[in-house]
Amino acid sequence: MQNDKGSGLDNRKIGVVQKVIIVNVENKILTMRRSATAPNRSLLWDLPGGELEFGEEALNSILREIKEEVNLEVEDVKVFDVFSGINRKEEFWITICYVAKAKTNEVVLSFEHDQYQWLTCDEFLKLESDLKYIQFITKFKQEYYD
Repeated sequence: MQNDKGSGLDNRKIGVVQKVIIVNVENKILTMRRSATAPNRSLLWDLPGGELEFGEEALNSILREIKEEVNLEVEDVKVFDVFSGINRKEEFWITICYVAKAKTNEVVLSFEHDQYQWLTCDEFLKLESDLKYIQFITKFKQEYYD
């Protein structure tokens, strides 16, 4: 696709987000509610994660995001699924979803979130959340619990 400068490059945004389904010893998953002041998706239930920064190694990025958002130590971090799509702003986003085991249940939230819960997959699916997280949890439930 040509842009106005004729370079042949498309100037629309492409981004990569990483999320993680963290499971505790009771086989419950961690979810957090985005605060009212969150820049987007405020008051929706979320999974830990965030944007992959330019030049950042993917595994280091998700471990950094877990530390920043919930201050948990995790193990057995594995890629679980990938979702891609165009959002309302006509930006193309790729979301990589991981699965990890929590070493503890001691969550310390960042400013972006105001509540957290450890829930079963069915409990999570009753919450108001982003469609892609619902898809990730639905698939996770089918592959790990059904």
